[in-house]
Amino acid sequence: MINDFNFYAPTRVVFGKGAEAKIGELVRNCQARKVLIHYGGGSAERSGLLNVVRGQLQAAGIPFVELGGVVPNPLLSKVREGVELCRREQVDFILAVGGGSVIDSSKAIGYGMCYDGDMWDFWDSKATPKACLPIGAVLTIPAAGSEMSSSTVITKDEGLVKRGFNSDLCRCRFAVMNPERTYTLPPYQTAAGATDIMMHTMERYFTKYEDMTLTDAISEALLRTVKDAVKVVLQNPEDYRNRAQIMWASSLAHNDLTECGTEKDFATHRLEHELSALFGVTHGAGLAAIWPSWARYVMPKHLSRFVQFAVNVMGVENDFAHPDETAEKGICAIEDFYRSIGMPTNIHELLGREITDEEIEIMVDKCSRSGTITVGTCEVIDVPAMRAIYQMAR
Repeated sequence: MINDFNFYAPTRVVFGKGAEAKIGELVRNCQARKVLIHYGGGSAERSGLLNVVRGQLQAAGIPFVELGGVVPNPLLSKVREGVELCRREQVDFILAVGGGSVIDSSKAIGYGMCYDGDMWDFWDSKATPKACLPIGAVLTIPAAGSEMSSSTVITKDEGLVKRGFNSDLCRCRFAVMNPERTYTLPPYQTAAGATDIMMHTMERYFTKYEDMTLTDAISEALLRTVKDAVKVVLQNPEDYRNRAQIMWASSLAHNDLTECGTEKDFATHRLEHELSALFGVTHGAGLAAIWPSWARYVMPKHLSRFVQFAVNVMGVENDFAHPDETAEKGICAIEDFYRSIGMPTNIHELLGREITDEEIEIMVDKCSRSGTITVGTCEVIDVPAMRAIYQMAR
């Protein structure tokens, strides 16, 4: 069965060497009168990228204000600071300069600017946004895919509650992508980013809809490409061709292309959100620590899909007489891949210590919102299943 779908990808992509030269024109075409430049730490300043962005806006005659300090797993407190600044300065356009955390923070500010209540209402499922300030992105870290997605993930400081929210209102008007800007990414961040990119497609690939041959083929090609490319750039950080492939895959993995005719699951993401919220770990590394246990938990009911993944993505030889062994070899193969790029395959490897039963119960409670929701669509994951997967992953 093929699932009916709508595919909507309105973001204009300007990709390649020197892509930053288009920033002023792109912002001007959005009729911006005053811009917030939103960014993270000092790398954007040290690399000279912020000066390029400032120069582009100045040349276009567009005034701007700045707000830095976005951290990984972006915080609601910074979003609130951004909303206050934008209201005070009458900002009408937000330019995110950074990776997924900066883009997500920008999107949340955009929502907050168009809402009179507490913006956390959207992530708490108490309200639905009606508008969002327009957003543009200058991407420096390929990983989250937020530059073309409808997703925004924010962590509430009080209680360290990390949640995602989806709406087409926040999709970026444009994304500027120069792979050269990723040359200086540390190896761990490069590997974690590639893991996140692959997981965005894997969360759509493992589905109960198994007849969408073309979408499957696109997904499999993307996964194989990123798997091969990340090993090259870890050895040669300035390999433009493979940096470019990873950067483009970041967008394609999360702009819903690999969801056409299928249905996204995102149980692994939801389970991981509690890890990165509670322990502050890198999101991509957390995904690597959780996915093998999720896979082994759901595999018996979705054997053919795991066999297809093992053969078409991980290059496992198909043992037609023993499909369960082929599927297990596929999971083992991706664990070997994670280790080869410095990623963990369980929580102990991620944290460097044993996770406690109490910590598991905290994560189960938060993931299930005190037992009121389930996660996942390929296989519905309820409270006992959440607990079992965390226990398997420990």
